[in-house]
Amino acid sequence: MFCPTPWHTLKTVPNLSVELLPGHKRGLSFSNPVMTASGTFGNGLDYAKIFDIQRLGAIVSKAITLRPRQGNAQPRIIETAAGMLNSIGLQNIGVDAILRDIAPVWATWRVPVIANIAGESIAHYAELARRLDGAPGVSGIEINVSCPNVENGLEFGTDPRSASDLTYAVRRETDLPLLVKLGPNVTDIVGIAAAAADAGADGLTLINTFPAMRIDIQARRPTLGWGSGGLSGPALKPIALRMVYQVARSLDIPIVGCGGIVSAEDAIEFMMAGATAVQVGTATFRNPQAPLDIIDGLEEFMQREQILAVREIIGAALPAQRESQTNNAGGVAAGHGPQSDGAITGRALRPG
Repeated sequence: MFCPTPWHTLKTVPNLSVELLPGHKRGLSFSNPVMTASGTFGNGLDYAKIFDIQRLGAIVSKAITLRPRQGNAQPRIIETAAGMLNSIGLQNIGVDAILRDIAPVWATWRVPVIANIAGESIAHYAELARRLDGAPGVSGIEINVSCPNVENGLEFGTDPRSASDLTYAVRRETDLPLLVKLGPNVTDIVGIAAAAADAGADGLTLINTFPAMRIDIQARRPTLGWGSGGLSGPALKPIALRMVYQVARSLDIPIVGCGGIVSAEDAIEFMMAGATAVQVGTATFRNPQAPLDIIDGLEEFMQREQILAVREIIGAALPAQRESQTNNAGGVAAGHGPQSDGAITGRALRPG
């Protein structure tokens, strides 16, 4: 049974702040755990004209490559049951334009911006990390190893050795906080997550879109111009939630949950499964202010459940956390998330 901290005479709003990477020398502090997902929020500049983006926990940039990319053939986005398919193909302006025109704007914001990077080779990823390291406005790097709508886009994300080699190469070029974004099209997500963690990842983003497609029955051909794409939206949530849970109960590494989050309830599920923060993506296409609605809903939930700090939610559904809460019934749980439930220190697998 979940036992929140006694509410007593609290007169202030709940504390939504989180430290995503407590073990990193720079850390990555957010005012709340709600981030935007790469590829769904541009680079934040357009949304800054619509609402106060400073209320967000963090923003993840559109994927950045060494050179500008035109992306895939149209059509690139189609709706499907409980979600959508996209095959954008990493269209972006390239790292030179990011450093010249975009990062200086990020540097004026309070909200942290994490640069998502994608490359065709390990050398490309390493060069991107080197170029972004120390750039004003870049608070961290997220390695995209699992884009399902470009050639060889799954190569690094489906093999532990490749994921390890890539992460290690990027780690050597930067001391910025480093997240590795993994995809769901694997047989052993824990093994690949462990390989990335051992190679120097500070945290993991779980998960990217799932490879999928639709057929135009009139034209008798794939609906998307590139043929297939990535499935996102609510249809992906149960898969993503399970993978977050699997990794959180097995590895001692911070996790950002991503996949089908459209409501505060969804975000809370991911956090109880072990995610320290969450990313909101597809929901912003229908409702640009979805991340802010989720922040408000999270605060309302905490007030209703008399929860003082959001860290009390993190990992609440994990087996060790549930046991700790049972043993400490009537008081504060002994641990507040996947970092504190008796895990082996370092990057080792959790016992049991």
